[in-house]
Amino acid sequence: MPEGDTVWRLAERLDEALAGAPLTRCDLRVPRLATVDLTGRSVLEVVPRGKHLLTRIEGSLTLHSHLRMDGAWKIYAPAERWRGGPAHQIRAILGTAGHTAVGYRLPVLDLLRTADEPRVVGHLGPDLLGPDWDPAEALRRLLADPGRPLGEALLDQRNLAGIGNVYKSEVCFLLGASPWLPVGRLPDPERAPALARKLLEANKRRPVRTTTPSGYRPRPFEGSGGARPDRRLWVYGRAGRPCPRCGTPVRTADQGPATEERITYWCPACQPAP
Repeated sequence: MPEGDTVWRLAERLDEALAGAPLTRCDLRVPRLATVDLTGRSVLEVVPRGKHLLTRIEGSLTLHSHLRMDGAWKIYAPAERWRGGPAHQIRAILGTAGHTAVGYRLPVLDLLRTADEPRVVGHLGPDLLGPDWDPAEALRRLLADPGRPLGEALLDQRNLAGIGNVYKSEVCFLLGASPWLPVGRLPDPERAPALARKLLEANKRRPVRTTTPSGYRPRPFEGSGGARPDRRLWVYGRAGRPCPRCGTPVRTADQGPATEERITYWCPACQPAP
């Protein structure tokens, strides 16, 4: 599932492609929206809210979409061939004279009044990349259930909107805390939302996500040379490989409620068990 920085970047690209121009084509291929035609209305803006996309359209309407695991929006020039997938996977087409945005495999696609947006995103916690970021409220929500494991609390969009599985694992590592540590036992807990926001802000305009310091050099056991793709993250995706900080093999396990488990990466030496 895309992280908040990826969704933020996608919203910016969609906004640049569609905003300020009337729709010359509108095709919403889900049964409840099959008769909707927004042709002639202008796209006002495309904004992210956590991992949600809100395409605001003239007439006080919002097209709400969420990518979840497999969804994607692709943007094409007028004569460009569409390569996002087979035609039967297309769920939405929004076209202007200059660009066409095609939504593939979108599991969530709703049309609602803009005033009703809280109905679909009102449950979310403070948006880590939003203009209304509120660190005090984010901390309050994180600590509302002090016995909850830190990794689960960070991943819950009702606490912080925008953290995905990558940032969950990386934030826990940088805090030196086990993902299974009860969040109420985290020393200086205000560091968690602050660090999460810092990482997402640093990556929202990067084509390749990086959580290790700029100019990071590996320990001798990792070899020599400049930065490589496998050194851009501390623990995520490094199962069984040495921790960049101490050399201990990185471990993995599923974490979360039944049917909602997500894989978690951690260093058992740098992040001792609670």
